[in-house]
Amino acid sequence: MTAAGENGPSAAGMTADGTAETPAAVPGAGMVADSGGAAGPQSRTTDIVPGPGGVMTDEVGVVTGDLTLRTEYADGKVTLRVQYKDADEWYAVTGASVTLADPAGLDAVHGVAVGLLNRPEG
Repeated sequence: MTAAGENGPSAAGMTADGTAETPAAVPGAGMVADSGGAAGPQSRTTDIVPGPGGVMTDEVGVVTGDLTLRTEYADGKVTLRVQYKDADEWYAVTGASVTLADPAGLDAVHGVAVGLLNRPEG
């Protein structure tokens, strides 16, 4: 029996006797979050594979292949950047900078960006 009852959810993945339950899927797994505090600079990163058209950047034009997407929040603004996976250089995604009044929306913006740009099946 779990802490919340036989058929109900348990608290924080633990059973009433303190033993861990079977691990469950975690939304957002695979994302990395860097936080400078609620109002400070923050970012989220996820590895992506864009579709056949790639991702247009301000600095080098279209980039394709295995990329890392970073959604940055600083000074009330969100900016999307990409890099070739494991490279040093980051490139601003063309047209992907917008004001964001509440930094709590960073996860949602990053999730939408990943959903739009990650197209491993083409």
